[in-house]
Amino acid sequence: MNGSLQSVIALVEGIKAGDPGNAELAVCPPAVFLMKVGGMLANSNIALGAQNVCDQEAGAYTGEISAAMLKESGCRYVIVGHSERRALYLETDQLVAARFAMALTSGITPILCVGETLEQREKGVTEDVVARQLDAVLALSGISGIGQAVVAYEPVWAIGTGKVASPDQAQAVHAFIRGKLEQIDSGVAQQVQILYGGSMNPSNAAELLSQPDIDGGLIGGAALKADDFIAIAQSA
Repeated sequence: MNGSLQSVIALVEGIKAGDPGNAELAVCPPAVFLMKVGGMLANSNIALGAQNVCDQEAGAYTGEISAAMLKESGCRYVIVGHSERRALYLETDQLVAARFAMALTSGITPILCVGETLEQREKGVTEDVVARQLDAVLALSGISGIGQAVVAYEPVWAIGTGKVASPDQAQAVHAFIRGKLEQIDSGVAQQVQILYGGSMNPSNAAELLSQPDIDGGLIGGAALKADDFIAIAQSA
């Protein structure tokens, strides 16, 4: 929940101007700006995404936005299960899975966020937490659903805190995710994109992206500055 119409326009113009052209880029502006940003991206290689989607198809869900509405607005992607949604708005694994499934029904690619808090990491249950979050989606949409999605690992303790998981720490969880999927379907495991979403910035992007199981980044604060976002894209 950042920016004004004018700042969003300036940001998107800056990203378009700096797009290196050899990395897949998507931007997920606040919902009220989707149509405007979608129009700006019409003749570019940059995809449009949303920050959340309702788990219901339509009806009396005041304030919610349906997958069909997002699709009509030009969205190719939608983030589901972001750590802030889970923590601040108490979205359960099952609700996230339902949002994920609804996005798929409308032909939108979900970006599924999974990850642990600092307390969970210190207790040594990172893999248990990530597995539980993945299992909820697998139970509803199956491995084929994951095959149509993007997964983003967010170490919650490294978001907005200035702390960053070391490349080895990040790689270990990415490898765990891919390994878990590989037990079900090796083809899906190898082709699914797994992004790192823990305070990636221009200074650490290259090292993080060089890890074998880190396929890209889900960029937060650094995406509010076009130059920083483009620097990360150039690293990719």
